[in-house]
Amino acid sequence: MTKKQLAVIFGGRSGEHEVSLMSARSMLSVIDRQKYEVTQIGVTPAGRWLSGKDVIDAFEHAKYDGLTPLVLPPEPRDGQLYRMNGAELQPLVKLDVVFPLIHGTFGEDGTLQGLLELANLAYVGCGVLASAVGMDKSLFKDVMRANHLPVAESMLFNRELVSNQVQTVIESIESKLPYPVFVKPANLGSSVGITRCTSRSSLLEGLLEAVRFDRRVLVERGIDAIECEVSVLGNENPIASVPGEIRPAEDFYTYSAKYLSGKSELLIPAQLDDSTRQTLSEMAVHAFQAIDGAGMARVDFLIERATGIPYISEVNTIPGFTSISMYAKLWEAAGISYPELVDRLIDLAFQRKQQRDHTEHTYRRDE
Repeated sequence: MTKKQLAVIFGGRSGEHEVSLMSARSMLSVIDRQKYEVTQIGVTPAGRWLSGKDVIDAFEHAKYDGLTPLVLPPEPRDGQLYRMNGAELQPLVKLDVVFPLIHGTFGEDGTLQGLLELANLAYVGCGVLASAVGMDKSLFKDVMRANHLPVAESMLFNRELVSNQVQTVIESIESKLPYPVFVKPANLGSSVGITRCTSRSSLLEGLLEAVRFDRRVLVERGIDAIECEVSVLGNENPIASVPGEIRPAEDFYTYSAKYLSGKSELLIPAQLDDSTRQTLSEMAVHAFQAIDGAGMARVDFLIERATGIPYISEVNTIPGFTSISMYAKLWEAAGISYPELVDRLIDLAFQRKQQRDHTEHTYRRDE
């Protein structure tokens, strides 16, 4: 059997750079090397594409000397990836498929997907539209509301307004949303830049923290909730896992609680009645289809304790693949092993590419 040429891209220009490295390390350990010839592509925090020997090791220690700069031209060249030798481009490998594992900006937001579309490459996961909508928390909420899916009340502000009229912003928030509120960069994940605010002073700190990471800031009503996640797998006919429940080690599922402390609990399946589990799975598929999802996504929920109402928090189009991440664990509980899950995702990437190839891009009017 001829091996497929697979590129795994990780790192990136994002506050989630370190998380991406964790995901890549985990996934690279389970890829079937009998099926795939793997090219590791690391993207530095400055945006340079690099490859070579032991790329993941080099990136984990931020030691890039000795790695080779790469270029993927934004045009169809049969998947040809080039290495740079001075000003000269030299062919390195012809790729069959790409597995993007860059979380956050410039990887999960549609920008990398756009480049792969221009290069006419098969790639794992959602396309440009779903990636962009899933990444932008405010726009995502608008799409959910249009599809009659419940989301928490929120307000949106831009960096210029926060920087120049922060007291006006605070007064506007306090007039519409009770404390506690969550302040979030509109485009980021892994809880980077998120603050739980219980007073005017903490709200000010939260706004100033969030605008460091994005030019748009979402302020959301705080919900005393059970946090659950559902994994979705597929293209036109996606399936959903049972929900898993997260019991954070801190006030909410912070970056530290997710990746550093090791004290948060993951319960699979979630401690919910069968009807609620079914509802969450159905809502997850609905949300995935509403943004035109493909391949994979993890849909996060907040179930309000007082009312039992499930609110969709967000859709992660490149969910974490770390050793503690819920996406693969939920499928493992359903009988799909981690290596098999990777195979399925790559197969779905080829299927999506076939669908794209059926689209005509020229129009000739009959004379």
